[in-house]
Amino acid sequence: MTKVSEKNIKLLDKAKSLPTKPGCYLMKRLRGEHEEILYIGKAKNLKSRVSSYFNNSAKGPKTEILVGHITDFEFIITDNESEAFVLENNLIKKHTPKYNIRLKDDKSYPYIQIDMGEPFPRPVYTRRPKKGKKVKLFGPFTTGSNISEVLRLLVKSFGIRDCTLSEFNRRKRPCMLYQIKQCDAPCVGYINEKEYSKNLDYISSFFKGKTKKALSAIESRMLGAAEREEFEYAAYLRDSYQTLADFSAQSFSQNVESDSEKNVDIAAYFIGEVEIDISIYIMRSGLLLGHKNFHFLKGDSEEESREIFETFLFQYYLNTSESLPDQLVVDEKHIDHRVVTKAFEGSFEKKILVSKGRGSTKSLLELTKDHAKENQRFREANKDSVWVGLNKLKELMSLKEAPRVLECYDIAIWQGSSPTASQIVFHEGKPDKKRYRHYNLKELPEGNNDFAMMKEVLTRRLRKGELPDAFVVDGGKAQVNVFVEVLKDFNIEVPVVGIAKERTSKNQTFRDKEVKSSDERLIIPGRINPYILKKCPSLLRILVNMRDEAHRFSRRLHHKNEKKRVLGNWLDEVQGVGPKIKKQIRERLDISISELKKLSEDEIAEKFEVSMKVASSIHEALIRSN
Repeated sequence: MTKVSEKNIKLLDKAKSLPTKPGCYLMKRLRGEHEEILYIGKAKNLKSRVSSYFNNSAKGPKTEILVGHITDFEFIITDNESEAFVLENNLIKKHTPKYNIRLKDDKSYPYIQIDMGEPFPRPVYTRRPKKGKKVKLFGPFTTGSNISEVLRLLVKSFGIRDCTLSEFNRRKRPCMLYQIKQCDAPCVGYINEKEYSKNLDYISSFFKGKTKKALSAIESRMLGAAEREEFEYAAYLRDSYQTLADFSAQSFSQNVESDSEKNVDIAAYFIGEVEIDISIYIMRSGLLLGHKNFHFLKGDSEEESREIFETFLFQYYLNTSESLPDQLVVDEKHIDHRVVTKAFEGSFEKKILVSKGRGSTKSLLELTKDHAKENQRFREANKDSVWVGLNKLKELMSLKEAPRVLECYDIAIWQGSSPTASQIVFHEGKPDKKRYRHYNLKELPEGNNDFAMMKEVLTRRLRKGELPDAFVVDGGKAQVNVFVEVLKDFNIEVPVVGIAKERTSKNQTFRDKEVKSSDERLIIPGRINPYILKKCPSLLRILVNMRDEAHRFSRRLHHKNEKKRVLGNWLDEVQGVGPKIKKQIRERLDISISELKKLSEDEIAEKFEVSMKVASSIHEALIRSN
C-alpha cells in the first residue's frame, strides 16, 4: 500500500462526507490563479467512488498521475445511474477535461440525400445530412468509395436535375445539360412528375444496393441511343454503365449481407498494452457499407476500459449530427446493459436497442471485435500510434507523464506590417480546433521583434489559464530561448521544445542538401544535440502537423489583414460608396489590384453587381491609386 499524502487525507475526509447516491463528480486542479477541471466521472455511489481515489488502495499508474494533480472536487447527484450517464456526457462536452476521452472523428462520412418536399426532387451528396420526415438518406458510404462521381453519373444518365431549388424556380428555358441529353428539363415542363419519379426511383434503388434495376435501365437507354445513331450519347452511357457496375461489385455485391433489412451499427472493442481500440461496423438496409475506427489510452483496469467504451458510445451517438441507426449491437459483457439501455431509451428520438446479436449479426459482432484487434496490431506494427510519439516526447523532456495537451505558436509578418500570431492546440496528438486562437499584434517601429511579439502573445494567452503540458515553438535554439525567457518573466514552469529543419553544410552536394533538408530536429533546452525526429515517425507526424497547422492558421489571418489594408487604400477613395457596398466588393474580390485596373466600367459593374454610377467611381479610384 502507498502512503497517503496530507493533501489526499484532506480530500479523503471531504469525500467521506459525500452522499451514497448516484451522480457525477468533477476533479479539479488549481494552477496559478486559475482552476481547471481535469476529469469528470460518473458513479452509482458517489461516496464510495470518489473516496477510492484518495485512500491507500492500489491504483494504476494513470489514476496515480491524475490523483497527484487533484486539489479539489465537486459533485452533482442524479436520480439514477442512467441519468448520471447522460449528465456525464453533457459535462464532458461542455468542459472538455484533459483526462477524459474526447471523441475526435476527423472524418464526416458521405451520404446521398433526397428532399422529397421539393418539386422534382434531386439527390445531393452531403457530409452533413438533414433530418426530416420527407428526407430520404442513403449511407453513410465509406471514404474512398467515389460516391460523388457515382451520383454524378446516375443523375446525368437518368436526366435528373442537379441545379439548386432557386435556380430551378427562376429558369425560363432549358440549360446546356438538356442540349447534351444529361437533364430532362423538368424546370420547363419537358417531363412530367410521374416519369421523373420513375427515373429517380432507379437512383434510390441503386443506393439501397439493388443495382441491377438501374444498370438494366441504363443499358436499355444505351442500346436505344445506338439505334437512333446517337453514338456520342451511347458512348457516354456505356462508360457510365461500366463505372457504376464496378462500383456495385466493390461496394455492394461483395459485402456481407444480414438477414435483416434494418439499419444497424455493430460496436466492439479490444484492449491492448497501451490503448483501447473501438470499431463500429455500419450496416444499412442489410448491407455492410463500411466501418469506423477509434483508439484511446486504455484504463488502469478492465472495468475502467469498459467505462471508456460506454462513455464513447454516449459521446458518439448523443453528439453526432449524422443519421442514427435503428439498432445498436454490442456484446453484453462490454457494457452495463440495463443502465446503458435505459439511458439510451430516455435520450433518443429513435429507439436504439442494445443486444447480444443473433444469427448473421452475431457473426458480424465477432468480426467487429477482430477488426478492432487487427486495427491496433496494424497501427503498432507501423508505429502509427500517437501514444508512441507522446511517450517518446515524455522521455526526451524527462516528464512524469506523456504530455496530452500541446500548444504551438507561429507569428506571420511581412516587412513589419499586419503581424499576426496563431495558437494551435493538439489534444492526444489530434487537433483541438475549438481552442485555436488568432492574435492581431501591434506593428512595431523596428519591424520584426520576435521577443516583443512573443511576449505580447503569451501575456494575452496566460490570462486565460488552462496551460498546456508543453509548448512547441516553430524554430531553432534562438526561438526556443526567447520563449523560455518570456515564461520566466511570468514565473511559469511549462516545458518548451522547438521544431526546426536540419541545417545544410556549405560542403554538401546538392543531392546531400536535398536529403538533409528534409530532416526535422527537436530542440530541447539543456540538451546539446537536437533529437532527429525521423527516429520516431509518430512524434514526427504530430509535431510537423502542429507546425503546418500553425503556419496555415496564422497566415490566414495575416492575408486577410493584408487584403483589408491594401483594399482600404483605394476603397476609401471611392466616392459615394457606403459600408454595405464596400463589404460586397470585398466579398467578390478574387483578383489582384493590377488585374482589377484592367477591367472596364461595364466589367466592374457585372463583377461586383453594382450600378454603373458606383462602377464609374470604382474605376476612377483605381486609376488614382498607386
